Amino acid sequence: MADIKLTDVTIHMDRETDADTRDKVETTLRQQQGVVSVHMPENRNHLLIVEYNPDVTTSMHMLATVSRLAGHSEMIGL
Repeated sequence: MADIKLTDVTIHMDRETDADTRDKVETTLRQQQGVVSVHMPENRNHLLIVEYNPDVTTSMHMLATVSRLAGHSEMIGL
């Protein structure tokens, strides 16, 4: 059995992003092939932490999705 590689990325959306848009972003990311989990901290709901399989999708693909749905977005490092 092969090991599945997992990595994560943190994406920052505008703090003014409304709840409906945040829900749409979260739902859309969860539906993408290779995405394992999407976490949006309650106290920092302008941040998304996405765990994914880099053999299936890329952080740039997820960033493009978030930007398309929520406007300006950027990847940030921790």
